[in-house]
Amino acid sequence: MILLERTDVMNFENAMRGARNPMNSWARMDSTTDENGRFTFGPNDFDLACRLVQSGTDHRKFIRQIFVSVDITAPLYWWKEYDTYKVGTVANSTSTMHKISAKPFERADFSCDHMDEETLRQFDGVIAYLETLRQRYLETKDKQYWYDMIQFLPSSYQQMRTCTFSYENVLAMYFARCHHKLDEWHTFCDWAKSLPYMDAFIEAASKNR
Repeated sequence: MILLERTDVMNFENAMRGARNPMNSWARMDSTTDENGRFTFGPNDFDLACRLVQSGTDHRKFIRQIFVSVDITAPLYWWKEYDTYKVGTVANSTSTMHKISAKPFERADFSCDHMDEETLRQFDGVIAYLETLRQRYLETKDKQYWYDMIQFLPSSYQQMRTCTFSYENVLAMYFARCHHKLDEWHTFCDWAKSLPYMDAFIEAASKNR
């Protein structure tokens, strides 16, 4: 399971102005930004943007200046793969170390949507034991119980992070993960394609792969 919320896309206008710097072609800019900050490509800028994206990473530097912020809730096994993309990305996460004992453990804390009934029955026992450890820790403050929780915690445990990255990062993740086994990556790629103009950029980049 993965949940992507509170998406915010920033800096399209500045990025496109910069894209025109090499040819001093600012007079051809025809995009607009409305009173709500919503950017809309004009035909000239859209054509230039797609041509630059198609030309490869050396020429599409402007998309490194388009930024995305999003809250992602995903299991630890997904975050392990996401952490491959460290260059140019920033994330602030909820703290397992500090807050693991803050609330009772329940199924909703884990990604178990693909488990069959037998596995779910076994997993409920894991959750129940984690809750026993949590109660013992709260009662005694014995760090041993805290360590037991941390080291026994399944990789399906969900963590929320506020992530910031560029359109270049999104393109890289899309092409690297669009055929991945994990459904979470397919959901991420669908979200990526829903970003403003990203579907057009993916199509343009695909022509040079």
